[in-house]
Amino acid sequence: MTEPGAAFVGLAVVLTVLTVVWAVSLALKDASVADVCWGLGFVLLAWLYVALSPELTPRSWVVALLITLWGGRLSLHIFRRNHGRGEDPRYQAMRASHGRAFWWRSLFVVFWLQGVLLWFVVLPAFVAVRAPEPAGLTVLDLAGVAIFAVGLGFEVVGDAQLARFKLDPANRGKVLDRGLWRYTRHPNYFGDATLWWGVYVVASATPGGWLTVLSPLLMTLLLVRVSGVTLLEDTLKASKPGYREYIARTSAFVPWFPRLTR
Repeated sequence: MTEPGAAFVGLAVVLTVLTVVWAVSLALKDASVADVCWGLGFVLLAWLYVALSPELTPRSWVVALLITLWGGRLSLHIFRRNHGRGEDPRYQAMRASHGRAFWWRSLFVVFWLQGVLLWFVVLPAFVAVRAPEPAGLTVLDLAGVAIFAVGLGFEVVGDAQLARFKLDPANRGKVLDRGLWRYTRHPNYFGDATLWWGVYVVASATPGGWLTVLSPLLMTLLLVRVSGVTLLEDTLKASKPGYREYIARTSAFVPWFPRLTR
């Protein structure tokens, strides 16, 4: 199968699967299932591309396994976090905005949009999995895996620190500013972006892989300006009294030492 053909098969498959998930969301009256399926969508595409590849290399297996580790953990984390809490407030607001039309509009503005985005973000992995050359792992591959590991570490540790902080009733209404959260307001988002830059570096070890640079750029933009930092902080500034002071002294995204404030 040609490269464009395999890529568009991936898009068709992920949109089909998300259509089924959309039908489930209608039965549950909860569009939050889209968030649980976000990480698993990447896992699905990674292994689909492995199955469609005419020739596999060690790089193919490494990339698929890394994405499985990240995507599986993320979906499990979101499922545990959201279980029993009802629909996410973001989707409740969208439901109220769209009114009675939300049930069918959600297919396009939530599920299919998510499918197209994750399909585009995973393009470096598509290239890395299918490239027959170099046959062995290179220095760039190892560098990419190291960057991926750093990103995954930030995401896992950041999520764990936040979950532990929220379990203590004494922290209700307070701002987490310890651990990784002392150096960045969003260690989990930073980690998410970083690991996709790691996948891109692995793809860059293959001929033409560097051309997929728009994929990690899109993921970083989504995390910083769209569904991540900006959207979340609008809520936090209103709900946590000390959050504006936290913003004044703490880096928004890239980890750095806290600034001195008056």
